[in-house]
Amino acid sequence: MSETVTLTRQEYEDLIDARDHALALRDVATGAMETLTEAEMDEYLAAPTPLAFWRRRRGLTQAALAATVGVTQPYLAQIETGRRTGDVRLYAGLAKALRLRIEDLVAGE
Repeated sequence: MSETVTLTRQEYEDLIDARDHALALRDVATGAMETLTEAEMDEYLAAPTPLAFWRRRRGLTQAALAATVGVTQPYLAQIETGRRTGDVRLYAGLAKALRLRIEDLVAGE
């Protein structure tokens, strides 16, 4: 016979948050999650898009990253400034080239 536990929605969400927090702490401790200094966070927030920040952080030129993912430098520049968007395949390639998740390249709503 299995036991059933009933939680309120808030208790359930608190458990999920606690689990996510524990996983994040583990990833930071093992180096699996990259962290930023306060100055780097200021640069991130000042960048026109997350893509622009991460490309510079990785030390790549627009031309080099564009060549890696198979687009032109002007097109990549437009994506970095937010004037154009790319499709999911492009973002997957950018994420792979920059060693990130696709979610890291998309500005939060």
